[in-house]
Parts: sequence; structure tokens; C-alpha cells
Amino acid sequence: MLLNCDLGESFGAWKMGLDEHVMPHIDMANVACGFHAGDPDVLAQTLKLVNTYQVTLGAHPSYPDRQGFGRRSMQLSEQEIVNALHYQIAAIEGMAKVQGLTLNYVKPHGALYNDMMKSQRILSCVIKAISHYPSELKLMVLATAQQASHQQLADDYNVSLIFEAFADRLYTDEGLLTPRSEAGAVHDKSALLAQVKQLHQQGSVTTASGKSLSLRADTLCVHGDNEASIALIEEIRNVINQ
Repeated sequence: MLLNCDLGESFGAWKMGLDEHVMPHIDMANVACGFHAGDPDVLAQTLKLVNTYQVTLGAHPSYPDRQGFGRRSMQLSEQEIVNALHYQIAAIEGMAKVQGLTLNYVKPHGALYNDMMKSQRILSCVIKAISHYPSELKLMVLATAQQASHQQLADDYNVSLIFEAFADRLYTDEGLLTPRSEAGAVHDKSALLAQVKQLHQQGSVTTASGKSLSLRADTLCVHGDNEASIALIEEIRNVINQ
């Protein structure tokens, strides 16, 4: 199981995450494209790290919501979503080419990610946007109980999916992430490592109601916000490698 992390989310003098420390421990980098975080200098520096550590590069586009860090849903038309995605993907792909890198996939950020997993209309819109982009790109989505239908929808547009699971989040019976506003939505360290072990060895998670839910995950999302999270990534890697 590959490890992915959201990176390049600093902006100007404001620093978010320890990108230079997390990069050696991951396989896939979801790099911000400027709409929720990031700027040209941060993007160039993050891509330099991607190049140094030979990490698979993904675009991490969002709603145009810098003030809300992309965490607020927006009522955009289908064409507005397509245009926002194409704009951001093109920006990171162009900057990547300057450094001899190839963009491999797209993982929407924040509210756009959550909305596409709840709304067939928005998911279809995102898939269409990727299918109409001139470079062949994969789409990273949440592994849920509806994986088969999501795969069929993507197949209709010849878009390959990467299914993602979260180590630190409590799942609902539908395979969605429990909202952070609810108690117990974010696991402590012991519960996190137990969930990683269950995902890796059994291909399942235990939901909020205690149900065992089968999930086929290609990659696991981790975080590099501080020194403790970096150390935790190393422990996650050890669990996966056992």
C-alpha cells in the first residue's frame, strides 16, 4: 500500500507542513495548485523536492477558496468546476515540465473532494474534466462501499481511479469519513495504527457503528504537519512493511 500526502500548502511567509521532512517517507505527493494554498515559489520548491526524492506527482486542486483553505463548499456550475480544474492542473503540469517531471494523477482537495464523494453529479463533473484534459491522468478518490459504481463511472470516460483510505479518520457505514465536528472522528495514535493494520492485513475498517466494512485501497493518506506526524508516518510504514 502506497503512502500519499498533501503538500505544497504554504503561502508566502506562512508555512504549512514539514514538506522537506515528509517527502523521504512517502510514495505520492498531492501538491496544491494555488486555489486553496501554495504560490509559484512554493510550487517550484515542492516540485524540486518531488524531483529529489522521485515521488509520484499528483495535482491537488480545490474550489477557488483561498480564504477558507478550500474547506467550504461552493455552488459552481459544471463548466465552472471543469474550468477551475483545468486551470489548476495546467499550472502544476507546466511548472512540473520545467523541472522534467510528469504529472500522474489528480486528487481534489477539501470540500471539493468531500462533495464529489457525496454527489454523483460533482463526481461525474470531475471525471469529465480529467477525461477532457489533454494529458492522461488518473483520479484519486475515497475508497467507499460504492467503489464498484465509481469504477464503472470512471470506466465510461476511460479514466483510471486510485482508491484512497485514511489512517486517522473514523468511517461511517457507507465508507465516508465521519465529519471532524463529531466526537471521535479523528483517531488517536493507537486507533490509527490499528486501522492501518486492519486495512493492510484484512482489507477492511471498523465503522462508527462497529461494522466491518471491506475496502480496496491502493494508497493511504498520511499527514506531515509536525514532528510527531513525521514519526507516525515511519510507524505506519513499518506496519505496512511487516
